[in-house]
Amino acid sequence: MKLTQENYVDRAEEIIKKLGGKTGNKRGPQMVTTSKLRRLLSMTMDIYSQVLTERSEELNDEIRGRIEYLRVRMIYEAGRDKDVKLFLDEAGLIDYLKETVKTRSQYLLFVRYMEALVAFRKYYYKGDREL
Repeated sequence: MKLTQENYVDRAEEIIKKLGGKTGNKRGPQMVTTSKLRRLLSMTMDIYSQVLTERSEELNDEIRGRIEYLRVRMIYEAGRDKDVKLFLDEAGLIDYLKETVKTRSQYLLFVRYMEALVAFRKYYYKGDREL
């Protein structure tokens, strides 16, 4: 599903609810932990501050390189933890970075989507438990 200004919030809520219903072996829901989700958001926000200062809609080579590195870091985190992999796959974050984020407005939408995912994770789960 393509992210737009009109659907990213509903999409984020749908993803978090869906992941909360998937059960792992003994642990219960396979929800990514708050700390891991915040780490992903932190990496995203580092680039965000640089994108905000750009006046051009087309991202420069340095920023595009940083976005590619963010994708690598997400893949690395997914390789380390199956819950992170499930989260990234369900949310489509790696594919979105790879296929779509080429302009300033697309990256800003990506950031809003990440923030929405974090917000719904916090809203529906206290710490690492479901409310």
